[in-house]
Amino acid sequence: MRSIAKTFVDLASRNQGWLIAYVTAGDPQPSYTPRIVEAIAGGGADIIELGIPFSDPIADGPTIQAASARALKAGTTPRKVLQICERIRERTEVPIVILTYYNPIFRMGLGDFCESACASGIDGVIVPDLPVEEASEYKRFAEANEIDTIFLAAPSTSAARLEEIVEYTSGFLYLVSVFGVTGAREKLQDFTIELIRKALPVIDGKSPLAVGFGISKPAHVSAITRNGADAAIVGSGFVRIIEKSHSDEEIMLEDVREYASQLKAATVRLV
Repeated sequence: MRSIAKTFVDLASRNQGWLIAYVTAGDPQPSYTPRIVEAIAGGGADIIELGIPFSDPIADGPTIQAASARALKAGTTPRKVLQICERIRERTEVPIVILTYYNPIFRMGLGDFCESACASGIDGVIVPDLPVEEASEYKRFAEANEIDTIFLAAPSTSAARLEEIVEYTSGFLYLVSVFGVTGAREKLQDFTIELIRKALPVIDGKSPLAVGFGISKPAHVSAITRNGADAAIVGSGFVRIIEKSHSDEEIMLEDVREYASQLKAATVRLV
């Protein structure tokens, strides 16, 4: 059983949802990221999602776009992100998921990317601009290297299309909870809960369901996991802390650890 699946089984047995925490690799400097990940995992995050910085991140809002710009300015490349993952593996066994657009994978070569990702300790990969119809070659390399291929479903995804995506995804299904780009929202929309309730019968237990975009508060996490989702994905909230406090590393690390702890506490489901 792969690492992400083991995490799901373990948490389900304890009546807990997952907390998936996103940070942009290399923000503000590549040397910071392993310590940031260790702090977030120490705060209770169950899975870490590391974004490979990209010059044209079409799915990301201003907060993560700015983080990508800082990381690129600091010299962060896809291969450097893989090296960062190796250093993370020396600090924690928390599952690592990489989020990247397809262009960096294509330029590196599918086989080279997947083999290098496996050697670096990466457990899964999310490629927002890779549709299932065009993913067979990539997925073949990923499966050969024991890497989960995690697909996204949008709010506009039909039930028939969702069934197709569920058949292809592994690790978990990433449900985008709102129209638009990433970014913290003040209030969780009723639409998001309706979306979860509509998706669950289609998924029918075939894949864990993770919900992301716009989630930043413990109350958001609680509402999502108590309405049937297995995981809440939080990104911009962590990135904002890093942006605000990176000039004092110890304060930054304590702040992201405490934020993760507050979010993780909200994943415990009432019996």
